[in-house]
Amino acid sequence: MIAIGDSCPIFELPNQDGVLFDIQSILGKQNIVIYFYPKDNTRGCTIEACSFRDANQEFLDLGATVIGISSDSVTAHKKFSNKYQLNFNLLADQHKIARKLFGVPTNLLGLLPGRVSYVINKKGIVCGIYNSMLDPNGHIDKALALLKTL
Repeated sequence: MIAIGDSCPIFELPNQDGVLFDIQSILGKQNIVIYFYPKDNTRGCTIEACSFRDANQEFLDLGATVIGISSDSVTAHKKFSNKYQLNFNLLADQHKIARKLFGVPTNLLGLLPGRVSYVINKKGIVCGIYNSMLDPNGHIDKALALLKTL
């Protein structure tokens, strides 16, 4: 399991457009907020994605890129992104590669994939971790507050 002070794991996954996204393309160049979520188009995940969408300019102003990751397919991500006009990458982790690299826990007796956000600084080091299964909005404010101190 990734902890504060650890280096961000290296991974490549397709985004909602089917384009392979390599974390190394931005790692060490800017701050990153990676949030893992259970499933597209569910109530909590939609609230979370729309909250990130609405706050995306604040993240960009703080030099941070937001990335959402779930095990949904590229096609599902495309529909979800279009439906809610999401303005950041959604990565399809169908084989749970990134989820395993980060050690994202499952919740609710292991039935649901966890909802965890990671703030990674410009040096590629994890400086914030927020487990927010029951509060899809709370970690956004915490991530923004942390980014303001970097």
